[in-house]
Amino acid sequence: MAELYEPFLRQLRLDLAGPLPGKVAQYRMAPRPRPGAEFRDTPGPDVRHGGVLALFYPHGGRIFLPLILRPTYPGVHSGQVGFPGGGQEEADDDLTATALRETYEEIGVHPSAYTMLGRLTPLYVSASNFLVQPAVGWIDYRPDFRLDPYEVAALIEAPLLALLDPATRRVENWTLRGRQVEVPYFAVENQTIWGATAMMLSELLALPAMRLAPGCDARADDPHA
Repeated sequence: MAELYEPFLRQLRLDLAGPLPGKVAQYRMAPRPRPGAEFRDTPGPDVRHGGVLALFYPHGGRIFLPLILRPTYPGVHSGQVGFPGGGQEEADDDLTATALRETYEEIGVHPSAYTMLGRLTPLYVSASNFLVQPAVGWIDYRPDFRLDPYEVAALIEAPLLALLDPATRRVENWTLRGRQVEVPYFAVENQTIWGATAMMLSELLALPAMRLAPGCDARADDPHA
């Protein structure tokens, strides 16, 4: 069964080691305010730093990504879907270490269980003033997820093929912080995945390796488009 995923993993390593699709791919899924009401996308000197993890795993001949539904709380990301991750702490060697620690704390998958493949382009999230470094990993079986109920309201096991399907990409007009905004999002597993998470997913899904995922029919975006 491992041979089924080897071409995908080989190409994914190469993709993450080379030039990345970057902001061009990220901004395909960015909220789009009306002219004159653009969001700030450059961090200031007071920016905080965080790390998140996109962890691929196989199950039933398909590849999945675990996402989490945040609980309701007084904060800008309340009730949103995101990658496991969080803010950097002093004990973290770097932002990849932050992502690994937070993933273990939030969904119970220990770093020793998976292989790190590389990192995506950092993304500044103005709503929370975080510069987020996404890391990418692989585990060759479906993990025994153990959720922290304080951090995670629900686990979403998102099929990679569903994320690659153009039919899951939709756009709606919302009012965000008093502004009229056109919001692209992924509609997957009865969830709305938007904002920074959708932007990081957009870059990940633009990598050439996505065309080699089992069952894929070249539905991934062209990173050079």
